[in-house]
Amino acid sequence: MGRAEARRTRQRGARRVESEGAGIRRFFTWRRLLGTFFTGCLLAMGALYVIYLLVPVPSANAEATMQSNIYKFGNGKVFARTGEVNRQTVGLEKIPKDVQYTFVAAENKSFFQDSGVDIKGTGRAVLNTLTGQGKQGGSTITQQYVKNYYLNQDQTVSRKLKELVISLKVDQRKDKSEILAGYINTSYYGRNAYGIQAAAQAYYGVDASKLTVAQGAYLAALLQAPSDYDWTSASATGRKLVQERWNYVLDNMVEEGWLDPSTRAAQEFPKPRNPKPAPGVEGTNGYLVEAANQELLRRGVSEEDIKAGGWTITLNIDEERQKELVAAVDRRLEDKLDRKGDKEDATVQAGATSVDPRTGHVVALYGGVGATEHWLSNATRRDYQPASTFKPIVLASALENRAETQDGRRIGLGTMYDGTSKRPVEGGDTPFAPENEDDRSYGRVTVQKATNSSINSVYAQMIVDVGPEKVKRTALDLGMKDGDGFVARPAMSLGTMGASTWDMAGVYATLDNHGKKITPTIVKSAEHKDRTVEPVDPVGDQVIGREAADTVTKAMTGVVSSGSGFRAAGDYEAAGKTGTSENNYAAWFVGYTPELVTAVGLFGEKPDGTGQTTLTDTVNPGRVNGGGVPAQIWRAYTTDALDGGSDARFDLEVAAEVPAEPVVTETPTRTPTRTESPTEEPTKKPTETPTEEPTETSSPTRTTKPTRTPTRTESPTGTPTTGDPGGDPGDGDEPVDLKPPKSKP
Repeated sequence: MGRAEARRTRQRGARRVESEGAGIRRFFTWRRLLGTFFTGCLLAMGALYVIYLLVPVPSANAEATMQSNIYKFGNGKVFARTGEVNRQTVGLEKIPKDVQYTFVAAENKSFFQDSGVDIKGTGRAVLNTLTGQGKQGGSTITQQYVKNYYLNQDQTVSRKLKELVISLKVDQRKDKSEILAGYINTSYYGRNAYGIQAAAQAYYGVDASKLTVAQGAYLAALLQAPSDYDWTSASATGRKLVQERWNYVLDNMVEEGWLDPSTRAAQEFPKPRNPKPAPGVEGTNGYLVEAANQELLRRGVSEEDIKAGGWTITLNIDEERQKELVAAVDRRLEDKLDRKGDKEDATVQAGATSVDPRTGHVVALYGGVGATEHWLSNATRRDYQPASTFKPIVLASALENRAETQDGRRIGLGTMYDGTSKRPVEGGDTPFAPENEDDRSYGRVTVQKATNSSINSVYAQMIVDVGPEKVKRTALDLGMKDGDGFVARPAMSLGTMGASTWDMAGVYATLDNHGKKITPTIVKSAEHKDRTVEPVDPVGDQVIGREAADTVTKAMTGVVSSGSGFRAAGDYEAAGKTGTSENNYAAWFVGYTPELVTAVGLFGEKPDGTGQTTLTDTVNPGRVNGGGVPAQIWRAYTTDALDGGSDARFDLEVAAEVPAEPVVTETPTRTPTRTESPTEEPTKKPTETPTEEPTETSSPTRTTKPTRTPTRTESPTGTPTTGDPGGDPGDGDEPVDLKPPKSKP
C-alpha cells in the first residue's frame, strides 16, 4: 500500500471515530442525563412509597416483650428473679429526667426534632452491608427501638429497609416519650440485663428510679459496646474508651441545655459494682416464689400473665424469720440426716408455715430442702393427714355449739369423759372404737387432760356428741379446705382429711385471734406496668365466738406446759397441739404464742415421690411423734423469732365451767415437778367435775416454764413408745431418743 493510500485510510478512521463520538454526545446530552436522573428518583420514590404502603408495623417480637418477675422480701430486698429474659419494663415517669437525657445525648441529639430516621446513616449502613464492610452505626433512637422491638439484629438489606419504613410510621404514630421509653427498656446492657431496670440492678444494685445522672451516662455509654465497656472486665483500652464516651454524653447534655455546667463539672466517673449472679429459685426461695404465684392465681391473675413476666412481687416474708426457720429445720432435722447415704433418711420431708396472727401475713415458710431438688412444697401440700392437730377444732365446735354429752352435761374443759382405749362411741350412726396410743386406757378424765394427752377415745365420743356435720362446718369456717377425704363421720376426730401446714397455721391463727378469721397471705403487693393487684385484708369476720376460741387456747396451753407438746415450751407463753397420723406417715406440731403462729410437719414420702411411707425409725428409733422433732423445730424457730423469748401473755375470755358432777374438794394448785408425773391421775377418784384442770390453775410464767428438753426419765406420761399400734395412736407425749448427727457425704 502506498503512502497516499495509507493516509486516506487514517483519515477515514478518524472521521469514523469522530462520527461515533458525536453520536454518543448527541445521545448523552445533559437534558437526557437530567431526565434519566429524575426518572430514576421518581422510580425510587415510587418504589419506596410502594414499600411504605406494603410494609406494615408488625407486632412486637417475642423476645422484646419477655420480662422477668422480681420477688422481694417484705423489707424490699430482691431474693429471686424468674423468666428467660432478665428484663423488667418501667414507665418513663419512673426514670429521672436527667437520666432520660443521657440516652438522647449519647445516641441521637436531634431525637426530639427528627422524623425518626437518618437517611444518610441508613444509606451508609446499606452500602457497607452490600460491600461486606460489616455492621455500621448511625441509626436514630427510633430506628434502634424499631430494630429491638419489632424486628431483629440481622444485618441484611431487607431488614434495614424495613427498619427505615417502620421507623417513619412509628414516629408518626407514637409520642417521642413512648419511643424513648421503649428504646431504654428493650436495649441490651450486658450482664444478661435487658432494659434499664435490670441494668440498674446489675451494675449499681439500685432501681432505675434511683439512678444518678453519672450512672445514667455510664449505662447510656455502655450501649455502644456492652461487653467491651463493662468496667469490671474491660481492657485498659476499653476502660479508656468508655470513660471518653461517658464524658461525651455529659458534654452533649450541657451543649443541649439539659445539664448545668457546674453540675457537669462536679460529676465523677461511677465505677459499677462487680457482677453478681441473678438470684433464682434455688434453695427454699423457689417455694416462696411458687406460693406467691399461687396466691396471685387465686386473686385473678392468669397463669399466662405470670409467665409473661413484668411483675414486681413483694412478699410478707420477714427475711430474718425466714432464715431462722430454715436454720431451725437444719439444726433439728437436716443435720441429723444422711439423705444420700441412708434410704430411710431420704424419705423424710419437712414443711412449715409461720403466720403473724394479728395481720395474717405469712412471715416465714419452709417448703423443703430446695425447690430444684424437691419442687413440691411441703408447706402447701395437702396430701397428708393433720391427725390430732384437728382435735382442737372438735373442741372449738363443741364450745361454739354449746354441745352436751350423751347424758346432758355441757362440754367444757372440766367435763369428764371415759378415756378407755377402744371404747365404742355412743349415740353415733357409724360404729367407731379408736385405740389410744399404746392401747393405753385412762379411765375417767377431764377434757383438759384428754387434750393434754391427745386421748382418741374421748375426742371420738366428743365429735359424736357435737355432731360430725357441725364439726366439719366449724373446721371450714376456721379455714380448712373441703375435699374428697373430708367426710363428716366420727373418725374425722382423728384428722383423717388432707391438710397443709399453711391451712393449719391459718386455723390456729384464727383461734389465736380470738375467733376472728385469719386467711394467711404471702403477697404484700404485686405491681405490673399495666396493672396492680389490689391487696386483700387477711383479717376477716368473727367465725366463732371469742369465748370458744379463747377456751380452746387455754386448753392448748396445757398441751405445752403439761402434755404431749412439752418440748415446745420456752421463755414465752404458748399453746399448741401435737399430731401423729395413721401408720406414722406424718407427725405435726402446730402452736402459737400471742405474737406468732407456726405449723410444722414431717412427712414420710417414698424417695421417688410416688406415695407415702412411714416415718418410723427415721429421725429417731421407733415412732416419730409430733411431740418430738416437730415440736423441737417449732421451739428452736419460735425462740429465735421472738429474740429469745417474750413477756406477751394471752388475753383470754374463757368460758365458765358449769359443774355437772360433784366438785372435788381438794385440787392441786401447782404444776407437778419433774419428779412428779404431770399426767398422773389424782389419788382419790373425783366425785364431781373440777372447775378447772389441776395443772391449769394459773397461766405459765417466764419463771415456771421448762427451759430444757426433758430426759427419758422425765416423761410426763410414762414409757416411751416403740411400736406403731395402728390408727391414730395419739401424739407422742412420750420422749424419744434422737439420732446423733450423721457425717455428711
